[in-house]
Amino acid sequence: MTWLIRFSDVGKVVRVGLAALLSLLLLLWLLLSPGRTDDGSGGAAAHRRVLARFDPEELDTSDPATRRELCRQHGWTPFKRAEGRKVYDLIMINTELDWLEIRLNTTYDYVDHFVVVESRKTFTNRDKPLVIRDNMDRFAAYRDKIVYHELVIPDGFHSDRANPAWAWEDLQRDAMYRQVFPKLTGSQTPVYGDVIIVADVDELLRPEALIVLKECNYPRRLTLRSDMYYYSYQFLHKGNQWAHPQATYYQGWRTIYPTNLRNADGAPPPLVRLEAGELWSSGWHCSTCFATVAEVLNKMSSFSHIWLNQEAYRDPARIVDHVRAGRDLWDRPGEEYDRIDGNRDVPPLLLLEQERDGPNARFAHLLSRDGPSAGFTDYPSQ
Repeated sequence: MTWLIRFSDVGKVVRVGLAALLSLLLLLWLLLSPGRTDDGSGGAAAHRRVLARFDPEELDTSDPATRRELCRQHGWTPFKRAEGRKVYDLIMINTELDWLEIRLNTTYDYVDHFVVVESRKTFTNRDKPLVIRDNMDRFAAYRDKIVYHELVIPDGFHSDRANPAWAWEDLQRDAMYRQVFPKLTGSQTPVYGDVIIVADVDELLRPEALIVLKECNYPRRLTLRSDMYYYSYQFLHKGNQWAHPQATYYQGWRTIYPTNLRNADGAPPPLVRLEAGELWSSGWHCSTCFATVAEVLNKMSSFSHIWLNQEAYRDPARIVDHVRAGRDLWDRPGEEYDRIDGNRDVPPLLLLEQERDGPNARFAHLLSRDGPSAGFTDYPSQ
């Protein structure tokens, strides 16, 4: 009987020892995270942090007092490194040439390297051309900052998941880091603490958000909440802001992979929550905002969500009617939008084009979906 009691005591000691070891490992993990600040910003915020609005061209970030105040407004402390901090924008893209141009134009002055990975396969494993590569001349004004990479598909790549499309999407998203960063050399080489953005091409950040990220110590897993629009900047989605893009920072082998960052996984849930934070009103997300019906159909064909590509939803007339009226293409419950006519809170390139060419401007469909064709250039007006 005595040995049973002793064995029980040993078990308690082992459990206590393991708990202490895990607590120590967690403490070391948090202490080694340079983005964690003394005010507890690494954890979920007790109040909603909202991006401050200011003129990016007027803010003097070389002034220490200005930097301190900027970071204080967002609950963080200034990032300290003599040579500054590079910003890498990792962009998931399919064939959206317009969106890539708008994105590059909006943030070119605030991003050091735009990482673009293009695949010869859709997420549903269908062949497709390398549209970005074949149209690179269109982006000549931004080419010096574009890091282009064709996705390398591992031999025998397949997925046993119920929906294999998710595996293809994860492969391409992670390739923006795993296949690209090890090959960066010279001035493109990442340095500890550099900013990493993970986003779909139509998830645009405001320049103010990029300045804050570059200057401040932010949480290791930061969600950059965005105003969410459908079809154009005329229809604002009701409810909470879109929960993307995400930001982290370069930490060598400890850098969070893009898929884990976007999905808030890759570590025990309590640790993920401790490292997480949010910054609201950081950008714009415009979903299904295309100039042609053909692009809408192409997006449907590429969906990881296969049910969204059913024939019932692919009728061009139905698509045009829903877009013009600001109705959800799939008639999903709760998907409702507020109409905003004459919206000026949009990426600046859209306003520049409108001021120059009026209703015939490029990207006019992103400002208004009125009219018989709902702004689609490949659908005949009635």
